[in-house]
Order: sequence, then C-alpha cells, then structure tokens
Amino acid sequence: MIYDYSIYEMSNKEKTIFYSVGYGCIAFMVFLFYHSLLLSLLSGVLVRYIRPFYEQFMVRRRMQDLEAQFKDLLYCISASVAAGRQMQEALVEAEESMSIMYSQDRSIMIELSYMRKCILENNESDRILLEDFARRSKSEDINNFVQVYTTCRNMGGDLEKIISRASVILTDKMNIEREIKAITAQKTLEGRIIALMPPAMLLALNLVSQSYIAPLYSTLTGRLIMTGCLAATVCGVWLMEKISAIEL
Repeated sequence: MIYDYSIYEMSNKEKTIFYSVGYGCIAFMVFLFYHSLLLSLLSGVLVRYIRPFYEQFMVRRRMQDLEAQFKDLLYCISASVAAGRQMQEALVEAEESMSIMYSQDRSIMIELSYMRKCILENNESDRILLEDFARRSKSEDINNFVQVYTTCRNMGGDLEKIISRASVILTDKMNIEREIKAITAQKTLEGRIIALMPPAMLLALNLVSQSYIAPLYSTLTGRLIMTGCLAATVCGVWLMEKISAIEL
C-alpha cells in the first residue's frame, strides 16, 4: 500500500490496544489522585486526545526507519549505476538486492515493488516516480537527493559520483543523529523517571498509610492540591518530551 508518510493510520488491532491501554492508564491515574471511580471511568475517554501525539510519535519513528532504509537503497543504486545501468534498471534490480536485508512489508520494499510495476508495466519515468516518493515521504534527505538527481539528469552530470556522495552525506548525518540520541538518552530516561516519581510516591502512600493522606481526598483544599499536582505532573512530562526532542 502506497501512502503519505506524514500521516499515520492505526490498524484495527492497534486501535484496540491503544484505546484499551490508554483508557486504563488514564482511569488509574485519575483514581489515584481523586479516589473517585465515576470520575476515573469518565476521564478515561480523554485517551482520544492523546491519539494525535501517539500518531506524531509513530510518524517520526517511521520516518527515521525509512531514511535508514533509503541509505541502503542508495548503496544498491550506486553499485548498479557503476555497472552501467540506467536509473530505471537500477530501481528494478534494487528490489531483489534489498530483499536480502528487508522483508516485503518494510516501507522501502513496498515502494520498490510499486516502482518496479510502474516501470515494467506502465513504462513510467523514474524521475516522476522518485519525485512522487520524495513528496510523500516528507523527508528532507530524500527530497534533496531527488532534486539533485533531477538536476543531474536534465543538465547532465556524473550520476555515479552524485549517488555515492549522497550516500556518504546521508550516512554522516545519521551517525551524528545517533550520537546526539545516545548523549540525550540518559537524560531523557532520568526525566521520565522523575516524572513518574509523584504518582509512584502517591501509590505507595495509598498502600501503606491511607489515613495519612486521607485529608487530600476528603477536603476541598486537598482536592485542589491533588488537582494541582496532577496538572504539574502532566505539564512536566510534556515539557520533558519537548526539551528532549532534538531535530537536526
């Protein structure tokens, strides 16, 4: 299935798992802060507002996976072009070469299968297919490569050298991103642990000393304090995720 990579559509199974787990987590958190079964059951429907954030996360992860696969595709195309193949032939041959590394359900294999059918059955231009792929991928790296290739094809140039250089640049960029993620991974993990500490402490107090925190659930002042704590926890998690999300 050919699709726009900036849009993530969950399968029916994924929707069931997401809504079930999300509803349960939200209901549990609200019950932990308010001790109200009715409120916790009603608040579980807020999971629908979390869905866009989950879809954005999956879009970013799929984009990173696609760019890594595209880097391997460039190596295959570069080898074919170096052997004297045209770009159309290189794209057709790349599907067989890439099948050694990736299963048929991976994004790059789906794209190559689609391109092969369009080239062999409909005799479509490789330039049009690559431009369509770049437009749907929403990837800056893929789009830059396609623009360079289109310019090279129209103006003339050393295609083998251009593809090889693009592979080197893309690999270097991915290595830099990997190093940055490794540096920030520990701090991100620490931030998530800190964000989970207030609910964890509250759960522990509920288990071992309910009478100690009973006023927080039975008085108006206690309710306001718990509401502020819950809001601060949610805001803290959101800010932590925004700060740790580094884009190049």
